[in-house]
Amino acid sequence: MIKKLLELVQRHQQIFKFLIAGGFAFAVNIVVLYVLTDIFDIYYLVSTVVAFLISFLVSFVLQKFWTFQDASKDNLHLQLPLYLSMQVANLGLNASLMYAFVEYLHLWYILSQVIISLVLAVIAFIINKKYIFKPQDIPA
Repeated sequence: MIKKLLELVQRHQQIFKFLIAGGFAFAVNIVVLYVLTDIFDIYYLVSTVVAFLISFLVSFVLQKFWTFQDASKDNLHLQLPLYLSMQVANLGLNASLMYAFVEYLHLWYILSQVIISLVLAVIAFIINKKYIFKPQDIPA
C-alpha cells in the first residue's frame, strides 16, 4: 500500500508540489491576515490586501522555482505580471462562481468553494505549466 502511494506521488510529483505550494501560500495568507488584523489592529480590508500580496509572492516563488523547476530569471518580467493576472482572474471567477452556485444553484457555500477551488486549481496548473512557467527551448 505504501509502495503504491509512493509510486503515485513520484509519478505525479509536479501536481503534488503544485498543491503543497498552493496550500502553503494559503496558510501564509491566513496567518498574515490574522497577525495584521488581530495583533497589530490593522483594518481588516487593508490586512486582506497585504496578506494577498505577500501570499502571492510566496506562491509565485514556490511555483516557479520549486513546482515547475524554472530557475531562470530571464523571464521574470513576463512571468510575474502573467501570474498576477491569472491570480486576479481566479479571484474574480471564484467570487462570481460562488455567487452563482449559492444564489442560483442553491448549493452550500462550502461545497461550492470546494468545487470551484478544484476546477480553478486544475485550470491554474495547466496555465502555469503550458504558458507561464513553460520550459524555454535552448538553442543548440
